[in-house]
Amino acid sequence: MKLPHGGWEDKSVNWRPSVFLSSLAILGLTACTTAPAADPQVVRFDHLDAAESPAGFSANGLAALDAAMRKSVDDGLVRGISTLLVKDGQVINYDQYGIRRAADQAPVIEDTIFRIYSMSKPVTGVALMTLYEDGAFSLDDPITKFVPELADLKVFEGVDEAGEPILVNTDRPATMRELMSHTAGFAYGLFSDDPVNKMFAEAEVLAAPDMDTYVSRLSTVPLLYQPGTNWAYSTAVDLQGYIVEKLSGKRFGQYLEDEIFGPLGMVDTGFYVPEEKRARFSDVFTPDPETGELVPLEAASFAFRKGEIGMEKGGHGLVSTMGDYARFCQMLVNGGELNGVRILEPETVALMRTDVLPEGVGLFSDGVSPNPQMAGQGFGLDFAVYVDPSATGASQPEGTYYWGGAAGTWFWIDPVNDLFFIGMIQRFPGGLDRSLRSESADLVYRALAE
Repeated sequence: MKLPHGGWEDKSVNWRPSVFLSSLAILGLTACTTAPAADPQVVRFDHLDAAESPAGFSANGLAALDAAMRKSVDDGLVRGISTLLVKDGQVINYDQYGIRRAADQAPVIEDTIFRIYSMSKPVTGVALMTLYEDGAFSLDDPITKFVPELADLKVFEGVDEAGEPILVNTDRPATMRELMSHTAGFAYGLFSDDPVNKMFAEAEVLAAPDMDTYVSRLSTVPLLYQPGTNWAYSTAVDLQGYIVEKLSGKRFGQYLEDEIFGPLGMVDTGFYVPEEKRARFSDVFTPDPETGELVPLEAASFAFRKGEIGMEKGGHGLVSTMGDYARFCQMLVNGGELNGVRILEPETVALMRTDVLPEGVGLFSDGVSPNPQMAGQGFGLDFAVYVDPSATGASQPEGTYYWGGAAGTWFWIDPVNDLFFIGMIQRFPGGLDRSLRSESADLVYRALAE
């Protein structure tokens, strides 16, 4: 039976551990060193010696995974890294290496707080789908049913002889399904110099101080294309956060806390880092333009302080820890449930990880930057999905779903092998996550096959 959202609390679990592998209940319970419990919801945090070759993984293969991830620190590509591999509800491999803070060389620790940026998107999608399950909307509903301010959006169709944009009416409003699969036509203003993305950036849509201002600014920017005709990474998930507010009657961040973070025990995930937790907050690093050495970015926009964040951005606004995000992933692996707390029904999770792109439409970005090497991939509801392993060149099997973040964080969930992997780094821009993502996957599946 599905529990009421926000109606669960387990006061017997200590969510503030001092030692990750011995006492952090990252996925729900305490560590042990005995055989796995019969209950599939029980997840243990054992110290795993690579020589033990746990759950069918090669000891040498797991050692190679750690060595490769650590090499990224030793080679100066990142300053700190944390990785986690979980299969069948059991921690297979956990490693952390390097520093989280330059000033005092503080190391990456078990509860380091990371900027997860676009890994916020699946969280927002899950929040929206809790309302879908409650009957608040249909995937075929037009988004204008909930955001009438966007009823008069125009579509960009090129420029005239004077260089002015040619704008036409939409054939129809975008649907909720299209909004959740980046086929609604919205821009993002991040890494494209086309006229629409330039207009989006000039309107300072993402700098809006609140959700209402965000929608007002968004309504002035034309769509890149007619809804449902193409795919483009976009602000669509920020708009989903606004719709969550409208449908629930709650502030977006409060809804996430009540429906996802609280029930799952994600105690360090949110839109800002409280002062009492800032010692655990990682620096975000960028190459020095003169030396190439990675140095901290000190801009206020990277500080995630309360009162300085503007609107709560469902597309890229969250910070989290390895433990918190692992809880979220394990919930999805379990078909929407973790430790007796149901967030979504299994059918809803399956729907979210099913490719919904129209025939002939594909991805051209992995969320980090434009990337033409996206063959064999589709998009579900706020997740990218591997649909043709022979075309992807990736190690993950068909049905694997994933995403990443602008500071280099990445994850994937593999329902075929009942596993997930999370990598956390803090480098901005984070295009490096593309190489770490593919290398980590290659090594994980090589270790599983050996």
